[in-house]
Amino acid sequence: MAAFEARLAELGIELPDVAPPVAAYVPAVVTGPYVHTSGQLPFTAGALPATGKVGDGHGLVPADDAKGYARTCVLNALAAVRAEIGSLDRVTRIVKLVGFVASDPGFTGQPGVINGASEVLGEIFGEAGRHARSAVGVAVLPLDSPVELELIVEFA
Repeated sequence: MAAFEARLAELGIELPDVAPPVAAYVPAVVTGPYVHTSGQLPFTAGALPATGKVGDGHGLVPADDAKGYARTCVLNALAAVRAEIGSLDRVTRIVKLVGFVASDPGFTGQPGVINGASEVLGEIFGEAGRHARSAVGVAVLPLDSPVELELIVEFA
């Protein structure tokens, strides 16, 4: 079995409690050998660290900050995965990451923002963390979050 839980500790990463749903859904669903997470926002201690659109300029969320929020989103997603399967050591592959970035109309750096999630998946899971991905710019996200993402994870 993989030692992904030990890797989290080695990296100094502590997964948060599973964020409670903000509407009529569950945080994650298991079907066959896969866990599908619902969209995860960058909640930290029950609150969003920032709101608004990502871009350059006054009143916008800087892309570097949003990249950090994408990392937080994926850690929240992993907490939901762990709650469903008991341990991240059961993960065999991160299959797909879909990232949404609330974007100012001129902002085209969505892939760089979602790298915040992709990079930490690589740090934790190594080769098993290499995944298919979409990084999509949208007009607005729930609660005016700058970033949201979802994961599909294979496990044994």
